[in-house]
Amino acid sequence: MAARRWTGNFDSKLDIAISDARIDRSNVSGLIAGANLVLDGTDNFATRLAVSDACIAARIPLLSAAVGRFQGQVAAFAGHLPGQPCYRCYVGDAFDAKDCDTCAEDGMLGAMAGWVGSFAAMQAIRVLLAGVSTLGDPQWGRLHILDGLAPGVRSISIARDPACRGCSGR
Repeated sequence: MAARRWTGNFDSKLDIAISDARIDRSNVSGLIAGANLVLDGTDNFATRLAVSDACIAARIPLLSAAVGRFQGQVAAFAGHLPGQPCYRCYVGDAFDAKDCDTCAEDGMLGAMAGWVGSFAAMQAIRVLLAGVSTLGDPQWGRLHILDGLAPGVRSISIARDPACRGCSGR
């Protein structure tokens, strides 16, 4: 509620919807309907893949942010666009199971959450300003890896997987 109040005070034209529903394949489409961008910071691969698949079906860009221990990852995906990869192109299908590790199990450094969150916010602005501002370079398929131990950031390109069951054929 505080976030909705803050954004309303910031710009009354922003339309903010808040939900505390657990996301799964049965409700994700309804939760993202009408969005211009989906920001995913969920803590397990099964949910992340459900969100990615729903974004492709709804033709909505996805900004994925993840933190684990001393590392973070941020990437913008547009698997609904020709030639662009989706999140599933990056991680594959092996993580559809619910038995994968989560942040709660593996732990994470709190400062990493702040760093990754700030980086993801800037990337979200880039996606939303694409075609409107010189800052608007969505960097589709660029995975930014934030290393809290080194410290540093490196970026790699994710290729579209022609056999991907999430975005192939689109």
